[in-house]
Amino acid sequence: MLVLTRKAGEGIIIGDDVTIKVIELKGGAIRIGIDAPRSKKIYRQEVYDKISLENREAAQWDLTDLDKLSENLVDTKREK
Repeated sequence: MLVLTRKAGEGIIIGDDVTIKVIELKGGAIRIGIDAPRSKKIYRQEVYDKISLENREAAQWDLTDLDKLSENLVDTKREK
């Protein structure tokens, strides 16, 4: 991990297309600005972690779920 010290108004360049700038230091909080192409996805860490967790949970399945799905499909075909 690269750790840098920046003052308000100073920035960091990542690659050729992302700039991070310290906007304001206020009461123990730091406001930053990010200039990046719209195609780049930018998330707060806690939001990204939640999305990742939900995606992992959604990708897991149980055999009993598959059995229930199969039963529903069979029942649907019988009704037709």
